[in-house]
Amino acid sequence: MMQGAQVLLLPGWLDSGPGHWQTRWQAAHGDRRVEQSDWVQPLRGDWMARLEEVLLGQDAPVLLAAHSLGCHLVAAWAAHSRQTQRVRGALLVAPPDLDRDEVPPQLWGWRPPVRRRLPFPALLVYSEDDPFGSADAARSLAADWGARPESIGAAGHVNAESGLGDWPDGRALLDRLAR
Repeated sequence: MMQGAQVLLLPGWLDSGPGHWQTRWQAAHGDRRVEQSDWVQPLRGDWMARLEEVLLGQDAPVLLAAHSLGCHLVAAWAAHSRQTQRVRGALLVAPPDLDRDEVPPQLWGWRPPVRRRLPFPALLVYSEDDPFGSADAARSLAADWGARPESIGAAGHVNAESGLGDWPDGRALLDRLAR
């Protein structure tokens, strides 16, 4: 729990492995990972329904901590759900640019990405050298979603390979969002 809210972790495509900051936050802080039935062939509607199901089972308000495709899940879910008032805020980390030509076919069903303004406060954290989306694309998503953009410099895809460990700076951003 953070500031009276349950943190829900929303991994991206293929889930977050053992060295990923989301996995480390789950172990260190008791955050809850939203488990999807299929991490390999992610269907947007299925992922949205699962997030809705988990949210309906929460007593406390929630903070969403999304990585990669999980950011697009937040946007798609928020555009359709009647439960958005349960969300206190969202930390959106390294959303991929789904309009790029190199997007794997497994993610084509997420096109076009939902670009509607989010009904809760959001902070979009991006890296200047993310291989899955440019800084310009991230700032464009932030503008569309009404999220505050925040660059963390050159940190790749802001995942385990980025060497962030427990990523205390990210946790501080989430804490700031909670307040």
